[in-house]
Amino acid sequence: MVYMSRPMRRVFHYIQGRQFPGDGTRLGEVFDPATGHTQAHVPLGGVAELNAAVHAALGAQPGWAAVSAQRRSQVLFRFKALIEQQLESLAKLLSSEHGKLLADARGDIQRGLDVIDFVCGAPQLLKGEFSAGVGPGIDVWSMRQPLGVVAGITPFNFPAMIPLWMLGPAIAAGNAFILKPSERTPSIAVELAALLCEAGAPAGILNVVQGDREMVDAILAQPAIKAVSFVGSSDVAHHVYATAAAAGKRVQAMGGAKNHGLVLPDANLDAAVGGIVGAAFGSAGERCMALPVVVAIGEHTAAALRQRLVAAIKQLRAGAPEDPLADYGPLVTAAHKQRIERYIALGVAEGAELLIDGRALSVAGRERGFFLGPTLFDRVRADMRSYQEEIFGPVLQIMRVESLAQGIQLASAHPYGNGVVLFTRSGEAARCLAEQVEVGMVGINVPIPVPVAYHGFGGWKRSAFGDLNQYGTDSIRFFTRTKIVTQRW
Repeated sequence: MVYMSRPMRRVFHYIQGRQFPGDGTRLGEVFDPATGHTQAHVPLGGVAELNAAVHAALGAQPGWAAVSAQRRSQVLFRFKALIEQQLESLAKLLSSEHGKLLADARGDIQRGLDVIDFVCGAPQLLKGEFSAGVGPGIDVWSMRQPLGVVAGITPFNFPAMIPLWMLGPAIAAGNAFILKPSERTPSIAVELAALLCEAGAPAGILNVVQGDREMVDAILAQPAIKAVSFVGSSDVAHHVYATAAAAGKRVQAMGGAKNHGLVLPDANLDAAVGGIVGAAFGSAGERCMALPVVVAIGEHTAAALRQRLVAAIKQLRAGAPEDPLADYGPLVTAAHKQRIERYIALGVAEGAELLIDGRALSVAGRERGFFLGPTLFDRVRADMRSYQEEIFGPVLQIMRVESLAQGIQLASAHPYGNGVVLFTRSGEAARCLAEQVEVGMVGINVPIPVPVAYHGFGGWKRSAFGDLNQYGTDSIRFFTRTKIVTQRW
């Protein structure tokens, strides 16, 4: 008997309302992280594919901008409903390429839909201001107008949420949007673009271009693109910010993180440990709002915290995305797994105490999958490279300080400034941290302090480049220009 092998799945660009193959001369591999096998190929496009997307966007955008904000909102309402109808299939697709558990994949999509919910209020969000009688017969009023063609460059770790963060506000404001998703998790972006067209958006309003750095650089150099929104590593974020700004584009670029969880002696340790473990190891630690560093205030707190963390972490289970007993899934690629393993080895070499080593993990039946067990270090110091740099995996580091003031100073001195959390029963301590720490997002007994959709997401220092945050009212400001009219009749 002759068995026919299944043809390799192919991911495409999405331009002018249809899938677009491009020239196909360069292809990237899309893995199934749970098995380690290649499941698809994605075209790594460049200038030619981008120019096709820009041409489609330029043709569609003026007509879309002329549609009332209310009617644009109706399209986005239908878009949200279509995503909700297909939530399960979209979550499975997302999970198959990223490796996160199905529950996390559903949450990825839902957090993006929260922003679509918010921007369905575009008629209110886009209102200008009016001042009557500023002089004899003179009134002044303002309006918000779209920029034109804008772009988003998104990372592998949230393949639905972050694209929806960007494209929702941009399109609600009347722009055409070009999305460059990560080449590691490219498929969900194409599905979203097709659903937006099905919801009634004109072809060309949302285009997806697949690619790697060559495509990123093409976007930064394309003069028709007026704004670029980016989320990724800090080094690339700085490159995007500097290059796009030098080209006269509006730019927001969110980078990496090294978030700290401070634990005071008065904290509910059982609740704190539950929150820390979920925040540190959920989604295999591949989140910029993960909690990779826990700072114990006082030696007594450190000893009690260490004991509870060791016990809790030993109960964690890494498994396949569909495993109902798994606490988190595999890492996205073999190369990323090897990178994290090097950081674990570095921590040992630097003198940190390795309490739990996840490098030997093997998942039965998935031996080739990109799994890494939970890893725990104690007695980590601020001068260690493994502390200074973002690991972005299932690795938790314990540090020890003598006071809350020292903990605030530790978090404030770190080159990253995305998030910080304080576990305490003291309102005074909570207020002190919130006012003094030099970090963009603060949690009080909330282990992952990602703001809701009608606030904004953004860090400080090397975690964010640019003045305006993701989503919330800042996103409307970012994707529009204000025009002020002074008139006399």
